[in-house]
Amino acid sequence: MTQTPDPQHYPDDEIDLRELFATLWAGKWLIILITIIFAAGGVAYALYKPDIFQSSVLLAPTDGGGASGLSGQLGGLASLAGVNIGQDSSSNTAIAKEVLQSRAFLAGFINRHELAVPLLGTAGWNLRESRWTYDLEVYNPDTEKWGLDDEGQSLKPTDWDLVKTFKGNHLSVSENSDNGMITVSVKSQSPIAAKNWAEWLVRDINEHMRDQDIEEAEASIDYLESKLNETSIAGMQQVFYQLIESETRTVMLANAQKEYVLSCQISKGI
Repeated sequence: MTQTPDPQHYPDDEIDLRELFATLWAGKWLIILITIIFAAGGVAYALYKPDIFQSSVLLAPTDGGGASGLSGQLGGLASLAGVNIGQDSSSNTAIAKEVLQSRAFLAGFINRHELAVPLLGTAGWNLRESRWTYDLEVYNPDTEKWGLDDEGQSLKPTDWDLVKTFKGNHLSVSENSDNGMITVSVKSQSPIAAKNWAEWLVRDINEHMRDQDIEEAEASIDYLESKLNETSIAGMQQVFYQLIESETRTVMLANAQKEYVLSCQISKGI
């Protein structure tokens, strides 16, 4: 004869809401106490944490100049001469964006505007008096000297330290892939510093790109003029004159445009 197995009984896994509520009510004071502690801690942290201000600049690529009409006819010869005819504005914008975040450019920017102390020698910003407060163990504003560490080494930051701090804590660069607009944002405990640094970055990257293009164009002009003097073929002379005209136009446009590569559309602070 086959035996039927005894039916197995499972414990009731359903949650009794009344019992759960009773348990929570019994520990209500502990729950309230924990909530108050965490709320007070959050408020204290928010009050202790210094205010951070952000200034953002929305930039648009400027219209590209150059002798685009010559690019098809003289492109091969121009490339041999090191002349860049009909430069694409989007290419210039991409280069400017990368240069803006490069170590060499930022190190020069920080040193040029004397930002070493605001970046690594201060303890905060006094909003009432609109001035920096200094960490006297790191930098003494009276003597204008950096402090010493436990081993007697100067705390004066290197260019690498300054660039790392500026990129990590203050600078943000983003690009809208749909329209090519670039947003440069700068954060600081000082609203004045955030605004100034953002404006200086835009001005300096335009100046950097302008100087670079002028230097390249002038070098190309010198090369083309030397080649012009070496040939007596009328056709080649005409080609060289056209290339020299193109590079001369580049120099003239660069000197005439205030916002050479990136044009400021919107500037706002938070």
